[in-house]
Amino acid sequence: MNALATQQNDSSFAHIIDELKWRGLVAISTDEDALRKALSSGPITYYCGFDPTAASLHLGNLVQLLTMRRLQLAGHKPLALIGGSTGLVGDPRPTAERTLNTKETVAEWVEKLSRQASRFLSSEGANAVRLVNNLDWTEPISAIDFLREIGKHFRVGKMLSKDAVSARLNSEHGISYTEFSYQILQGLDFLELFRRYDCVLQTGGSDQWGNLTSGTDLIHKVEGKSAHILATPLITNSDGKKFGKSEGNAVWLDAEFTSPYAFYQFWLNVEDADVVDRLKVFTFLSRADIEDLAKQTAEAPYLRAAQKRLAFEVTSLVHSVKDAQAAVDASAALFGQGELTELDAATFESALRELPNVEAAPSTPIANLLVETGLVDSLSAGRRAIKEGGVYLNNVKVEDEAAVIESFIHARFAVLRRGKKTLAGIFAK
Repeated sequence: MNALATQQNDSSFAHIIDELKWRGLVAISTDEDALRKALSSGPITYYCGFDPTAASLHLGNLVQLLTMRRLQLAGHKPLALIGGSTGLVGDPRPTAERTLNTKETVAEWVEKLSRQASRFLSSEGANAVRLVNNLDWTEPISAIDFLREIGKHFRVGKMLSKDAVSARLNSEHGISYTEFSYQILQGLDFLELFRRYDCVLQTGGSDQWGNLTSGTDLIHKVEGKSAHILATPLITNSDGKKFGKSEGNAVWLDAEFTSPYAFYQFWLNVEDADVVDRLKVFTFLSRADIEDLAKQTAEAPYLRAAQKRLAFEVTSLVHSVKDAQAAVDASAALFGQGELTELDAATFESALRELPNVEAAPSTPIANLLVETGLVDSLSAGRRAIKEGGVYLNNVKVEDEAAVIESFIHARFAVLRRGKKTLAGIFAK
């Protein structure tokens, strides 16, 4: 069954804004009372933009996509904007200028991100998602027309006060006119969508507030009308670090960049202090279900019931139920609670890539592999671990200190384990 068909908002909330606030998805908005009234007065059109600065969307984008989906389930009409023009410029980063990608690369990424984004929003019914590309309206505009018709409505003093701009001005790198102009382009997007589709709401991250307000300001100046913004908070861990990074790298939604197994493991490793907040933001579980999981975490945290449910739900959402179950089965098999031979090769390889791993030829002594993978500090320690009965190869206890690796699962893989929990991967050389 299509995952979209089973998704629903929680009927225990009287208004979609109330559910969004409970889920921790409202950091700031232009006028909450006016927005609440607009959302209650009939379907409105809203949008969120995604710039193709990489070949895949990531967890920060997923926050926005699921916020859009919740609004769509409430009956409103989503526009998913993929920034074919803003992606050529890049929004200002706090530290240094972006490296500009070629037009061909950006166009390719626009296609990829459009396909990704469309998976999270329904394309059926009266409020089906519409994909739009801002290159469609920026490319035909001449530089003179852009400056005369759009640029004249922006005041440099106000543009300089935007957080991202001021941070760069105070850095050693400064800021180019290209990135300085980004907020004008984003303002133009909202104006064009307002004119073309009667779009009256933009959603985005609170760290983009300066860019978001450029659109409402422009609509007010040009059209004399008001529009709305709803900004989600920056998702952070309980230790204050930005959420969505795994060892310094983004967690991607494309399986080519973050495998379903690695994706599942990322969620499985969420701390107890953060897991309830993650369930609220990243799943469609009801308030009652989440409160029950919160209770289980408080009473029996060692069972990690909330993390297991979170990992399964989000992996199913982003990849598939099949991929989520394969990750569960792989985790169990690696620790001796399932058959390694029943894992498909792709899942097996993904799992081993997440472990310390080495390449080895047949007949390599297992004691040597224990040292090479870092499971022990020395060859004598490896032999001693085998003698004490604490070493397993493919979940079979190694009995002989001189034992060698003789065969590989799928002719390619082997799992080396010391004790109950310390694992390493072996790839056939």
